[in-house]
Amino acid sequence: MGVNDYGRYCPVAIGSTVLADRWTPLILRELVIGSTRFNDIARGLPGLSRSLLSKRLRHLERHGIVTRWSAPGRSTSDYHLTPAGEGLGQVVVDLGRWAVQWQYEEIDVEDVEATTLMWWMHRFVQVDGLPAPRLVIQFDHTAPEAVSIWIVIEEDGASVCMRHPGYEPDAIVRGTTPSFAEIFLGEATWTSAVKSGTVTIEGPAAVRRRLGQWFLPGPFSHDVRSLHAVDVAEEPHLAGHHLDSDRSSRAALRS
Repeated sequence: MGVNDYGRYCPVAIGSTVLADRWTPLILRELVIGSTRFNDIARGLPGLSRSLLSKRLRHLERHGIVTRWSAPGRSTSDYHLTPAGEGLGQVVVDLGRWAVQWQYEEIDVEDVEATTLMWWMHRFVQVDGLPAPRLVIQFDHTAPEAVSIWIVIEEDGASVCMRHPGYEPDAIVRGTTPSFAEIFLGEATWTSAVKSGTVTIEGPAAVRRRLGQWFLPGPFSHDVRSLHAVDVAEEPHLAGHHLDSDRSSRAALRS
């Protein structure tokens, strides 16, 4: 039996033709989380060239995983998962959970840039219970590169600003990029980071206390907390923050 014949017979081989390269699962991750515009997908994937991203999106479109929507009057298209693509969402979830369980030593919180981390973090902002129509949080990254980044939270979502947004910050959060990465990953909580001194928060007490309710950790944080026995007793809002295989994959990654 030839390789090609076997490839058409084996379901794993067929699935591998869709998924088996470095970038495709990560592109699917971005789509599952909810990114639909080309630039937003690209921002979540540092290191991937725009030409290769276009090529991979066309590949997914040919396989019926992604559909492209062109809005009237716009020169750009939006990308959305088809039902087949939604079905692959749980594959992405399971891959991430497997990596936490069996390959965790390969994860390095120092291997992420400040801009990329803030982009990832803003997508998991919880907008409920804002004390004002607009909340501006200034993140001062002290190392390895000193940079300030602002996240503006409004009722309809959060946005990242690399330049001063024109509004005075309601709080200033300082720490190294790896310290913020540990919180997003689930190795630490906002409470434990402040107690240890790796992160400081300047601002009104009401904002300081609730920062962790707005800036939730990443999609695999529950698995990481379980692995490291991270104490979340002082942050009860994290009790239900975990992946649930019974829900849709998109809700699981964003919950």
